[in-house]
Amino acid sequence: MEQLTNKEEEVMQALWTLGKAFVKDLLSELPKGNHYNTVSTIVRNLEEKKYVSHVAYGKTHQYYPLVSKEDYTKKFMNQATKRYFDNSYKSMVSFFAKEEKISAEELREILEIIEKKK
Repeated sequence: MEQLTNKEEEVMQALWTLGKAFVKDLLSELPKGNHYNTVSTIVRNLEEKKYVSHVAYGKTHQYYPLVSKEDYTKKFMNQATKRYFDNSYKSMVSFFAKEEKISAEELREILEIIEKKK
């Protein structure tokens, strides 16, 4: 799976939300200031990278994701954990705790999830 740019991720987020979409539909999900031609180019790049495919309706195309949000998230998190936390999820969670991005209550909820899986 090839790395996506920030703009490509933004378009993928919109497409995951919509499920299937024409470029004009994606524009309505994206922040103001995006232009039709730019989004169209990004979607074609995503298609080249095998993240997206389309169904043609005459000259228009309805796009849909080939990669699920869950699969992309898993790959991204594994890469981030390896790159920034020496492949240690403990270090990653500790980082978020020190930065006050996760509360003790949330950590307890995570522990409950872990215990239920055993």
